[in-house]
Amino acid sequence: MISLIHTGPFGTNSLVVPLGDPEGRQVFIVDPACCDFSHDKHSVSRYLEAEGLEPVAVVLTHGHFDHVAGIGFLKSLYPAMKVYIHGEDASFIGERGGERQARHLSLMGFMEFLPYVSGLCPATDLMADGDELFAGYGSPWRVMHTPGHTEGSCVLYSEQEKTLISGDTLFYHSWGRTDLPGGDEAQIMKSLRRIYKEIPPDTRVYPGHDHAGFLLEESQVL
Repeated sequence: MISLIHTGPFGTNSLVVPLGDPEGRQVFIVDPACCDFSHDKHSVSRYLEAEGLEPVAVVLTHGHFDHVAGIGFLKSLYPAMKVYIHGEDASFIGERGGERQARHLSLMGFMEFLPYVSGLCPATDLMADGDELFAGYGSPWRVMHTPGHTEGSCVLYSEQEKTLISGDTLFYHSWGRTDLPGGDEAQIMKSLRRIYKEIPPDTRVYPGHDHAGFLLEESQVL
């Protein structure tokens, strides 16, 4: 069962997702935003410790600071943990990640206050459309590149678990904003049409914010 922890300055739906290993200990984490800035730096790590869980990877649905702010601290605790992000958004967490975050969000004057991650993971694993993550654990998650909110936005779909992790592409009766640099309304409409075409309507959806666990058919926005 997916566990949801609200983290970061905007209450991001950070997810702890089981991988189905025999001992039930290995998980991956989606969009951890926990950080000093929002006074919840330890929220995910304390949950993992309390439950005896071992994170093997972080998967980022996109690169905005309110989805990536916690990976620096988590990586320091779990150095072997992989970090997956689409190549189009990889520079959000690269050497000049803070600068891109501030410029992308029109917050250059507030750059010093942003909970960004700079120079975090030179060995970050880049996702691409059609990749299957964690196939060796018995429950693969297919990557779908769904640009529109950002150039590198992605969703994750597990046919076996009948679950879609939709990031900021699809919300309950809504979709991600496209008015920030890199956003594109036509692109996100195309991405949404693809989701509704390829994903069964009885799939559970876990977006990056707000209501989670609804059925895809309950949130028909087109």
